[in-house]
Amino acid sequence: MPLSRFAVIAAPVIFVLLWSTGFIGARYGLPYIEPMTFLGLRMVFVVAILGAIAVIGGARMLTGPEIGHSLVVGAMVHWLYLGGVFIAISQGVPAGVSALIPGLQPILTSTIANRFMGEAVTRLQWAGLALGLVGVALVLHDRSLVMSGTLFGWICNVISLFGITLGALYQKRYCGNIDWRAGNLMQYAGAAVLFGIAAFAFETRVIHWTGELVFALAWLILVLSIGAVGLMYWLIRRSASTGFASLFYLVPAVTALMAYILFGEKLDAISIAGMVVCAAGVVLVNRAAPKKT
Repeated sequence: MPLSRFAVIAAPVIFVLLWSTGFIGARYGLPYIEPMTFLGLRMVFVVAILGAIAVIGGARMLTGPEIGHSLVVGAMVHWLYLGGVFIAISQGVPAGVSALIPGLQPILTSTIANRFMGEAVTRLQWAGLALGLVGVALVLHDRSLVMSGTLFGWICNVISLFGITLGALYQKRYCGNIDWRAGNLMQYAGAAVLFGIAAFAFETRVIHWTGELVFALAWLILVLSIGAVGLMYWLIRRSASTGFASLFYLVPAVTALMAYILFGEKLDAISIAGMVVCAAGVVLVNRAAPKKT
């Protein structure tokens, strides 16, 4: 199999696995640090690494409009989405359950892409999206898990849904031709400022340095912020909005499985059945997607 063909097949699988570990990393680190402080510290290191990559690689300088577009994406994908998820977990929402609401992204993306971006969504895709929604509900059906988080935590989870959905659509429409190194650097720099403001406004900024926190921070910086986010933007450029967003249906299932193994969060037969339903929905959405010309 040609390497390029293998990359196209493997990239979505790798993305889902890596993206799911973001919830696990948050679960590991948050007992020792507050969410905005955690994310602000993470962004500082990411900016330093991406800055070095951009300079060494000779990244193209951004124009004024490109800087503006990158800052908007950073505010939505990093500040709203990550901030919402981390606050939700810090408010008692289990790591597996915290993936549920952002996992509804395909429904919101399909509606927006169909109505405002001119992307056709076929009947089979709508069926796949509905099937995926059923699967998500099955994966995380236990009411005791849902009730374990605070109302504020769930509100933040809803905000994270809108952040990742709108951010991915905005990225696809306005940032496709931006040098990924310079663009991501600007996104993370803007998010770092926003997280810093939130940390100084609402948190004590006390950090309890432990091995778990250092590991979680390193993993989220290198694997998530550099690896998974870069892969996400690569996939956004190569696929229709609905097809890419359908991958997020798999994240709750994979996260729930990881959380069960690592933290003992409940995973029963109904949840396992939901994983199969989610996978079927993703396959249907992607196979039924209109071919790009």
